[in-house]
Amino acid sequence: GNCHDNAVMESFFSHLKSEAFYSQEITKVSNTTVRKIVLEYIHYYNCVRIQEKLNHLSPKEFREQVV
Repeated sequence: GNCHDNAVMESFFSHLKSEAFYSQEITKVSNTTVRKIVLEYIHYYNCVRIQEKLNHLSPKEFREQVV
């Protein structure tokens, strides 16, 4: 990896925290619940969430158009 790889992950974690945790005002949860929330958010981020840089498509829709 390099420094640019870290920027992508930092951006993802920022979105994860603000959209999946802070917006829900989640404070105390079990490890199992955190794992469930993170896995659901990864699916949402990769398959559903619209991204401006992908012409307002989800990553899944963008990949389907490219292939």
